[in-house]
Amino acid sequence: MYRRSDHAALLLTPEKFVMADNDHLLIEVDADVLRLTINRPDKRNALSLGLLKDLGAALHAHRLTPLKCAVLTGAGDRCFAAGGDLKELDAIRTTLEARRMAELGHDALDEIRYFPVPVIGAINGLALGGGAELAMACDIRIAAGHADLGLIQAQLNVTTAWGGGIDLINAVGNNAALSILCSGKRLTAAEALRLHIYDAVCAPDAPFDVFVSDYLRGYLARSINVLRGYKATAAARRKKLHEELTEVAREQFVDAWVHQDHWDAAANALKK
Repeated sequence: MYRRSDHAALLLTPEKFVMADNDHLLIEVDADVLRLTINRPDKRNALSLGLLKDLGAALHAHRLTPLKCAVLTGAGDRCFAAGGDLKELDAIRTTLEARRMAELGHDALDEIRYFPVPVIGAINGLALGGGAELAMACDIRIAAGHADLGLIQAQLNVTTAWGGGIDLINAVGNNAALSILCSGKRLTAAEALRLHIYDAVCAPDAPFDVFVSDYLRGYLARSINVLRGYKATAAARRKKLHEELTEVAREQFVDAWVHQDHWDAAANALKK
C-alpha cells in the first residue's frame, strides 16, 4: 500500500493501481471500478470525521477518472460501518459544533450521491446509525445475509445528521420512512430487501467477494455514457429532494443533539 507521501513517485498502469491516503481508508482503481474500503475493523469500522473527509476527498479526486462504477465496502465481515465514532462525537456539545459536524458529514456523503457514475454499497456487515446513513447515500446497496441496517438514531434521542433520513424517504417513500426512523428499528437484510433498500442479498453459502463481482458484471457490460446518463438523471431528482429538506432536517438534528435527552442516551451508550 502507498501512503500520501509516496504519491509523487507512484507509477500507474492503465489497468490498476492501489493507494491508501490513510490507513483507515483503502482506495483501489481496478480498470473501470473505483473500490473504497473503510479499514477500521478493530473499531467496527466506526466513522470518524477524518475518515468521512478522506472518503469525500477520494471520491472528488476521481470524478474525472473514466470509471463505470464505484464500490464502497468495509474491511472484515462483521461491520460495514457500525455508526459514528461515539467518543469523538461526544465532544461535540454546542449548537455551532453540531451544525458544523452535520455539514461536514453531509458534504462528504454528497460526494457519493452526486458522483458521476453509480456508487454501489457492498454492505458486508452491520450498517448502523451513521453507517446506515453512509449506506443510504449509495445509489444501490447489495448485502451479506447478516448485514442488518439500522437508522437507529432515535435510540440516542437524536435524528439523522448527514442526509440519511432524506435518502430513506427517497428510497421507500414518506410513510414507510417515517415509521422506520421514528421506531429506530434495525432491519434484517431480508427486510431491507423486501423494502427495496437492498437490491440483492448474498446467499449464505456464497463468498461475499464473489457475489459482489458477479453483481458488478451487469454494470461493467454497459457503456460509460449510459451509466453516466442514468446516474445524472437520478442524481438530479435526488438533489432536488435534498435541497427541499436538508435545512429542516438539519435544524431538527441540531436541536435534538444539544438536548439533555440526547446527552443522557449517549452517556448510557458509551458505558456499554
